[in-house]
Amino acid sequence: MSRLRALVVEDSATVRRRMVEILAGDADIEVIGEAEDGKDAIALAQRLRPDIVTLDMMLPVMTGLAATEYIMAHCPVPILIVSASTNRGELHRTYDALAAGAVDVLEKPTRNEPPGHWEARFLAAVKRTARIKVITHPRGRLPTPRVAAAYAPGKIAAVVVGASTGGPAALLELLRALPAPFPLPVLLAIHIGEPFGTAFAEWLDGQSAHRVALARDGEALSAACVRVAPPNRHMLAEGARLRLDDGPERNSCRPSIDVLFESVARSFGGAAAACLLTGMGRDGAAGLRAVRDAGGITIAQDEASCVVYGMPREAVRLGAAQRVLPLAAIGPAIADMAGMR
Repeated sequence: MSRLRALVVEDSATVRRRMVEILAGDADIEVIGEAEDGKDAIALAQRLRPDIVTLDMMLPVMTGLAATEYIMAHCPVPILIVSASTNRGELHRTYDALAAGAVDVLEKPTRNEPPGHWEARFLAAVKRTARIKVITHPRGRLPTPRVAAAYAPGKIAAVVVGASTGGPAALLELLRALPAPFPLPVLLAIHIGEPFGTAFAEWLDGQSAHRVALARDGEALSAACVRVAPPNRHMLAEGARLRLDDGPERNSCRPSIDVLFESVARSFGGAAAACLLTGMGRDGAAGLRAVRDAGGITIAQDEASCVVYGMPREAVRLGAAQRVLPLAAIGPAIADMAGMR
């Protein structure tokens, strides 16, 4: 079996040397190149065609975001963002890079982690990211599909959406397809841990026409309300209010999409609409089935438009998805359900 060919992009010589040593110490990985700025990263990615690129956001000459946009447009390769989380602007650029086609993000090592902990997480993230089949960005945009009205407008009272790997870009595209203001509460659960998850709602708020915020325990659900489950906390709908829970992980996830979807099935029954988007694993599949069993409307993203066709595939296998749609059609479908088109 051939080894993964890695390109390491980091302007700090000390950090870059440590990353290279970690990767080179794994028998399954070969470091084929190093770069300290975005321009060199692009040149090496084009010439060497690596299997995986680890990329910092704050780079001289050309930023990590600009490098991501160019690489994904001209020589697409799985990119793992390895970035610090102390600067709010850098966090936002990280999400811009994810929207431009980068696959995943990992915080740079800190002094507070036990010996070997970050190294193990780094290797696991590199191997996981390298398995993702990426596409060219930006894609040529086809006209947004007009989805035939399959549901009676006005039937639904709440929309819930779950996503994981590839989720930032998918959620942004979905929100941008919804008319603003949107007349129903929209609840989002995505698998992003601290410290990057805290800034995700703020990034969505700045990138879409909707008012997006992290959910607060006990707050009332209202129209034109887009709420994101906070990192490391389950989000549940209890009647007309949101609850946050520190209970055990579900499918190794907290927040869990299953926990959110099942709570919405209990609270809204047939008035709920649930969408399961791109992601690795199986979280959300059982929850989508619970919404369907309660009489709600269920949609899964199709394989062709997913970064990872994992969670939606499990939902389809369970018979949880009433419809399987390309990402570009999901927002218009939800707008139809709400009587907005």
